Amino acid sequence: MDNTDPDHRKAIIGDPNGSFWLYDSTRGFDLTHPETPTSPSPTPNHTIKTTTLPVTIAPSKSALVIIDMQNFFLSPNLGRPKDSKGLVAQKQLLDHAIPAARKAGIRIIWLNWGLTDAEVKAMPPATLRAFGFETVLASEFESYSEVEQKQAAIDSHGVNEGCDKLDPKIETSGKNPRIYKGLGTEIGPVMLDDDKKIQGGRLLMRDSWNADLTPELRAAYEEGLKASPPDMWIHKNRMSGLWGSSTDCTDFLDKEGITTLLFAGVNTDQCVGGSLQDAFTKGYDCILLTDGAATTSPDSSQESIVFNCAKTWGFCISCSKFAEGVGL
Repeated sequence: MDNTDPDHRKAIIGDPNGSFWLYDSTRGFDLTHPETPTSPSPTPNHTIKTTTLPVTIAPSKSALVIIDMQNFFLSPNLGRPKDSKGLVAQKQLLDHAIPAARKAGIRIIWLNWGLTDAEVKAMPPATLRAFGFETVLASEFESYSEVEQKQAAIDSHGVNEGCDKLDPKIETSGKNPRIYKGLGTEIGPVMLDDDKKIQGGRLLMRDSWNADLTPELRAAYEEGLKASPPDMWIHKNRMSGLWGSSTDCTDFLDKEGITTLLFAGVNTDQCVGGSLQDAFTKGYDCILLTDGAATTSPDSSQESIVFNCAKTWGFCISCSKFAEGVGL
C-alpha cells in the first residue's frame, strides 16, 4: 500500500526506548520487541491470525505455557469423564499446538501444581478451601489437632447437597470426597487401566502420581526434553503461576528473555485465567489457545475468559490456526 494512503496507519504502543509493540493497519500487531521501532523484527518470526487482528511473534521470545494438565484434574482413573472437555483440549494440544511449537522453536513450559510441605503450611485459607478441607465434630473441636480421623468437607461454602448418597457426616456438592480432602492429604490407592494398583499420593504434592502429567502429555514432555529449546517443567504453588513479585515461572521467563506467552491447560477460568491475567498485568504479551484450554465450569465461564482475552488482555487463536500460522 502506498505510504501516502490515509487508510494505512501505524503506531508505537508503549515506550520506544523500553517495551513496546508496533501496530500496522495492514499487518496487525508486531509483538517481536525489536531493539527500536525502526529496527528489523527478530528473525525468524511468524504472523498468526487471531480472532481479532494478526500478530507477529518471535519464537526466541515466545513460550507455550501448558497449565495443570495433571492426573488429578484429568485422569479417568480418578473418576473424571473419559470425554471431558479437558481431554478434548489435550487432544488439540497433542495434534496441533505442541508439534507446531516444536517445529517453530517455541519453548514449551509445563506449569503445574507441585507443592512442598512448607508451601501447604503457608497456603492462604481461601486457596485451601478450594480443594476441600477436613472437619471434626463440634464436640471434638477443642482437641482439633489431636483428632486423627476427620471427615472431608467438600463444598467450599459448606453446602450439604448430596449427603443422602454419602455418609451424612461428609459435606459434598457432587465432588469425590475421597480426593477432595485438602491440599497435601492422601488420596489413597488408584487402579490404572492395566489393573495395576498404585498410590495416588498426597494431593498436588510434587513428584506424586496425581500431580504428574497425564500419560499422553508425560510422553510429550519427555520427548520435549530433547527438543531445541528443551521443555521446562515449573512447579507453581497458587492457582496463578505468575502471582506476587516473582515466581519460579517469572524468574525463568525473565532470564530467558521470553515476552510472549501462549496459554493453554485447565481450568480456563481458574488457573489458566489467573495466570494469564497476572501475566497481562506484569506486561507479558498474552495469547490464549481457546480450544487448548478447558474448564469444568459452565460454558459462560470459558466464554468470559475468551471474550476478555480477545478484547483486553491479549489475543485468542485456535490450536489449528496457531499451527497454520507457524507453518506446520
